[in-house]
Amino acid sequence: MKGRVSSLPFFMRHRPAVPRAVTVAGSDSGGGAGIQADLKTFSAFGVYGMSAVTAVTAQNSTGVHGIFAVPPAFVRRQLEAVLSDMGADGIKTGMLCDADTVHAVAGCIRKHVKVRLVVDPVMASTEGRPLLSKKGIAVLVAELLPLADLVTPNIAEAEILSGMRIGAESDVRLAAERIFGLGCAAVLIKGGHLKGDATDLLFDGKEMTTLTAARIATRHTHGTGCTYSAAILSSMILGRTLAESAGIGKRFVTAAIRHAIPLGRGRGTLDRSVCIGSV
Repeated sequence: MKGRVSSLPFFMRHRPAVPRAVTVAGSDSGGGAGIQADLKTFSAFGVYGMSAVTAVTAQNSTGVHGIFAVPPAFVRRQLEAVLSDMGADGIKTGMLCDADTVHAVAGCIRKHVKVRLVVDPVMASTEGRPLLSKKGIAVLVAELLPLADLVTPNIAEAEILSGMRIGAESDVRLAAERIFGLGCAAVLIKGGHLKGDATDLLFDGKEMTTLTAARIATRHTHGTGCTYSAAILSSMILGRTLAESAGIGKRFVTAAIRHAIPLGRGRGTLDRSVCIGSV
């Protein structure tokens, strides 16, 4: 024999590297938000998705009906198992539950400095149910935000992180500056909860960029924040700039809302099967 013949099929031996992303978040039994939303979004962009589950929720279109937190040490074990073997080009965090989980996740991510990190600072459900303790928020600010390439708070979350009320565009700009000052590389404040068009603000420490889309009259918006941040991360690890990725994410989430799926008696979920080429 002249050398060893690979036992792998030809198509696998010559398959290009696959972009990989990990979502560290809660599981939504209704499939509309959390790790389910992130994995569907990664798939839509052609990114291979993996997960570390922080909590299991009993959830449907009407709200969150129960939360069972995964022990922080096991959250870290999930993340380390994936990163040590399969690797990742990007990590996205969502619901982290408590201070110990935030600390465990930050410690694990700190070992992988080349991995892109998008932090969606989930603090409460749409119905107002707390999803991150006050101590957890403090640890998130101290340990996780300084590692982030991008932080994506909504208005309520931006108010908590910036320590100020937000009611006008000038408030959003000041809040962005304050959050950037916490150590992240960039911040995107989502303006969907303000009046008028759905206008978001991206600040990278030098330039402020607004991303605007006409507001869509629908209540079926479950999983919007998860989808938006997962879409941005997907674009970033596919080689696009932060500004380009934010724009693509904005168009993707807008299209997904426009074609939302009205399942259940409450808020339906987004349709993440929208064609990437059309956004």
